[in-house]
Amino acid sequence: MAIGSGLGAQVGIAAEVSYGTFLAPTKFVEFTKESLALKKTTAQSSGIAAGRLLPLSSRRVVTQREGSGSLEMEVTNKAMGVLLQSLMGTTVTPVQQGAGPAYLQTHTLADTAGKSLVIQKGVPLTTGVVTDKTFVGCKIVSAEFSCEVGGMLTASFEIDAKDVDETQTLAVATYPSMSPFHFAQLAVKTGAFGTETARDGIRKVSVKLERPQAVDRFYAGQAGLKKEPITNDQVKISGSIEMDYVDTILDDLNTSDAATSLVVEFVGPLIASTFFETFRIKLPAIRFDDAPPTVEGFDVVKPTLQFTGLYDGTNQPVIEYISTDTTL
Repeated sequence: MAIGSGLGAQVGIAAEVSYGTFLAPTKFVEFTKESLALKKTTAQSSGIAAGRLLPLSSRRVVTQREGSGSLEMEVTNKAMGVLLQSLMGTTVTPVQQGAGPAYLQTHTLADTAGKSLVIQKGVPLTTGVVTDKTFVGCKIVSAEFSCEVGGMLTASFEIDAKDVDETQTLAVATYPSMSPFHFAQLAVKTGAFGTETARDGIRKVSVKLERPQAVDRFYAGQAGLKKEPITNDQVKISGSIEMDYVDTILDDLNTSDAATSLVVEFVGPLIASTFFETFRIKLPAIRFDDAPPTVEGFDVVKPTLQFTGLYDGTNQPVIEYISTDTTL
């Protein structure tokens, strides 16, 4: 029997073979907060009948079903691959580094067609019984990665789902030994693509990727459920860098509106040989939108630089992930 509070909750994930078709979860992630919920559209018959003062309960129908919400977590050194693949779109197979236990995943930006998930959450009753709510046809529509002084690298995934199934058997959660990436492992680099240099004075960084999709594909003959969402706009990448005003390098880029490559990199403990646990976001071209260094009192000047990620004409944004995971 589980604990009858959020302490007994769980989230399991599996990559779907076919959109909206259940598969038992194979990965279990440690999460900090979630808001996944069923969304239903109902219609109430409004026919007039002599003397009837209330609509008939039996004449209410559910015309559409779907799910949505967010999943928040700390980014760890294991079990992140399935989520990253669903966000970025490329089909990824981890590549062994050297002859040891380190494996590199390279998640390059691509269309997300065919990249959907089963997300099964266990929600405990106060009795300790854990109820099953399984979300099928889950598409990641946006994700934000953020880290600040003294904190963990966190991720928040916004999710659209085809349906919610409460008839499945709740999978038994098992967790590998894993640890989070954090501020002490962070480097923020800018410069020419491939030769970026670490910047000084960085206190906080966040990167958001939005994957716009037509999530309203409800058609006749689908029993009130949607078909797989289709990309219907360009990817939007944005973010911010908060820093002490130690130099004018980034401020000058704002003034000139020149492009720079941005690398946000977390390097953890050694796995083997020269390969370390790594989480790295590479944006080949960003431009700063707003970075006014303003003096607001006696304290150190701390500008926050807002940026937009763009295409440099050659290189796509990439998330690199080195862990001991041999599969996603």
